[in-house]
Amino acid sequence: MNKLVSQCVSEIKRAIRNPYYVFWSLFVPVCFYFIFTKVFTFNDNAEDQALWAAHYLMSMAAFSVMGSSLMTLGIRLVQDKQQGFIKFLKVTPLPESVYIISQMVGQSVIHILSIAVIFVAGVLINDVTLSAIQWLMSGLWILFGSLVFLALGTLVGTMNKVDTASGVSNILYLGMALLGGMWMPFNTMPSFLQGVAKWLPSYHYANGPWEIIRGNWPEWQNVLILFVFLCLFMVLSIYIRRKQEVV
Repeated sequence: MNKLVSQCVSEIKRAIRNPYYVFWSLFVPVCFYFIFTKVFTFNDNAEDQALWAAHYLMSMAAFSVMGSSLMTLGIRLVQDKQQGFIKFLKVTPLPESVYIISQMVGQSVIHILSIAVIFVAGVLINDVTLSAIQWLMSGLWILFGSLVFLALGTLVGTMNKVDTASGVSNILYLGMALLGGMWMPFNTMPSFLQGVAKWLPSYHYANGPWEIIRGNWPEWQNVLILFVFLCLFMVLSIYIRRKQEVV
C-alpha cells in the first residue's frame, strides 16, 4: 500500500508539471466555454441561455477530463517506455500493475482539480446556478466516468513512439469530442451524426451531466455503453501488454 501511495503522489506531481495537462485540460476548455457562451450564442431567450450555459459547462468539464485521460496519461506511458523506465521497473520490487494503477489513480486526483476549475469558471463567467446535489452528482459522474478514457489512455500507452501516440490521442480526443456533441448543441448536428454519436463513449459520458442539470437521472444506456467500452479498452490494453512482454 505504501508503494502505491508513494507512486500516486509522484504521478500527481508529474501530471501537474505536464504542459499537455495545463493546455488541453484547463486553458482550452475555459476558452471554449467563454467563446461559445459569451461570444457566440444560440438563442436570445434568457431561460434557454442559462440552461445552455450550464449544459456547455458540463460539456467542457467532460471534455477537459477526457483530454487529460488521453493526452496526459497515454503519452506519459509511452514516454516512460521510450526512456527505459518500464524495463527499470522489472528489476525493482514495484510491480508493473502498481505502476499502471498509480498512474490512473494519480490522474483521477488531477481530474478533481480539473472539474473544480471548470465549475468555478462557469460560476464566474456565466453565474451558473445549480443545486448542491446537481453539482455533486455531475462532478462524480464526470470523475468516475473518466475511467473509460483512462482505460483508453492505457491502450494508447501501449504504443512504442511518442509521436504516434500523440497523433492518435489527438485524433481520438478531438474526434470523440466533436462527434459526441461536446462542442455544439446535440440537436443542431445532422441526423446521421447524431446516430453516430449515440454509439460513442464520449456522447454517453457527457449525456450523464446533461441529464442531471435538467433534473433527471442519467439514462441506463449511458451506463451500459460506458461499461462496455471500459471492459473493451481494459481487455485490449492487458492483452497487448502481455503480447509485448512475450516479444
